[in-house]
Amino acid sequence: MQRLFLLLVSVIFLVPAIAQKIWITGAVEDSISHNPLPGVTVEVINDTAKVTTNQYGLFRIPVPSRDAVLLFRHNKYRPKQVAVGSYDRMLVDMDMQDGTDDPISKAKAIARERSSNSSNPNYGNSGMGIRAFFDETYGILYENKFIQTENKTTSAFAVDVDRAAYSNIRRFVKLKERIPVDAVRIEEMVNYFQYHYPLPPSGEKLAIYSSFAGCPWEPAHQLLQIAVRSAAVNIDSLPPSNLVFLIDASGSMGTPNKLPLLQAAFRILVNNLRKNDHVAIVAYAGTPGVVLPSTPGNQKEKILNAIDYLSAGGATAGEAAIKLAYQIAGENFIQGGNNRVIMATDGDFNVGQTSDQDMEQLILGKKETGVLLTCLGFGMKDYKDSKLETLSSKGNGNFAYIDNLEEASKIFAREFGSTLFTIAKDVRADVTFNPARVKAYRLIGYENKVIKDEATSGDKVSGGIIGPGHCAVAIYEIIPQPGTDIIPKTIVDGPLAEVTLHYKEVDTVSHMVNYEVPGKLVPFADASSDFRFSSAVALLGMLLRKSAYKGNGNSKMVLDIAKRSLADDPGDYRKEFLKLVKEMKKSGHLEE
Repeated sequence: MQRLFLLLVSVIFLVPAIAQKIWITGAVEDSISHNPLPGVTVEVINDTAKVTTNQYGLFRIPVPSRDAVLLFRHNKYRPKQVAVGSYDRMLVDMDMQDGTDDPISKAKAIARERSSNSSNPNYGNSGMGIRAFFDETYGILYENKFIQTENKTTSAFAVDVDRAAYSNIRRFVKLKERIPVDAVRIEEMVNYFQYHYPLPPSGEKLAIYSSFAGCPWEPAHQLLQIAVRSAAVNIDSLPPSNLVFLIDASGSMGTPNKLPLLQAAFRILVNNLRKNDHVAIVAYAGTPGVVLPSTPGNQKEKILNAIDYLSAGGATAGEAAIKLAYQIAGENFIQGGNNRVIMATDGDFNVGQTSDQDMEQLILGKKETGVLLTCLGFGMKDYKDSKLETLSSKGNGNFAYIDNLEEASKIFAREFGSTLFTIAKDVRADVTFNPARVKAYRLIGYENKVIKDEATSGDKVSGGIIGPGHCAVAIYEIIPQPGTDIIPKTIVDGPLAEVTLHYKEVDTVSHMVNYEVPGKLVPFADASSDFRFSSAVALLGMLLRKSAYKGNGNSKMVLDIAKRSLADDPGDYRKEFLKLVKEMKKSGHLEE
């Protein structure tokens, strides 16, 4: 069996008063499982410095110059030499002692690793564990596998509006940092962008659409895109809001890309509030406190002054702050209104209950109050993505990451309605494939939103939320039954699949929308620009995750598809995507 481990090295230059030294910090992890590797010996060749990685695979070692070469050794892995050079971070592959370098052995090792981990049975990541990337944490994702239709015809997943992964990935690229594999949630990348599917018919809340075409990275396969579009609502006609801003003002929020950016983001939000909206502000460090009692939205100067007054300092009592925020939201509850806690933090809690599991139990108890949750992530280095994702998924909420002021404007100005209001909750899609047409299928992304079979039985509905005017997209890769892959062809032996969408409105009554997926297959080049662009984004996600299912896909294919699929591009986000992919190629995130 062959395995690899990756070495991530950060170079930090410090100049002590007595002698000049270069301190190197790094992390060692297995490239197949991405688990940290403790007990790796790190030494400087022709020098006496030697250290061993700790339980998290981390090390720190001084070197005499940038010409130094590091030697990494572990009794299960082949020794590897790495030159420090001019790089701030390095990525190095190493083989196990009994491994071989041929690609067949490597593919078998990857396949064994993948098959040992089943697809995520939970909605939310806490059941899968977390993985540390230095002091950042991410929920572990096990890539969805192909499922034989003869064994299971129905795929169920939660539909929601999370988009945090894309802006977080953008942050890593801009900083020329390695992208943690578990930070790449493909469905959040795909749904970051706007698509042009029609609004539902008058009087309907949700509508389902589909597109079916060939697969560019695996020509023998096909791609099915399913889109859920919600009704657009005039902002003035939206129900009044009872908002509680839950703002982390602890010491970890003191850097410019945290509390100052947070304050600027909330200023944008406040400028969009109406007089029938109300806002309270809870700030927390060592202990939480009410900075502003519930205040009408037209008293903007008062609200903005309270936001501007905040400063960072102290510990992070997240548990107590969440309880206080929900208490205030409950005291000012608006029947039939938009009752919501908006939590803005780096997620680095260190007082009271702090684990992701503790937070899950806490927020599950608050879910039944009727108060929704929006989580906004900020910052880097100690950012706890796993915690915020757990809170949002378990608390009937949505999740975004704000890396710059432009992203804040996108969330709180351009997409104000879909960010802060909910038109449907507990949204779940059941996709039942036709075994006569589909031999096997694979849901691309949505790993932590796949719903267990037992959770779909009876009247019980679990799922995500959708805001007004939102379009949620899911992509399946399909292995067709032999003889059903002719292009073009109108299928006479039934539809490709059937989709049943379950959701609730403000009441607790369950609603359903049924949709039959036509079986007419078109060439990929003839598919809509939305279909092609979302496929390019999904392929980028697979490349970043080093997916075993990327087939012939590469960065050139991503760029070629995206360039031909810009179409109507409000905000130029698709054009920004092209620039981002080019930066990834230049910085080594992507292979040619």
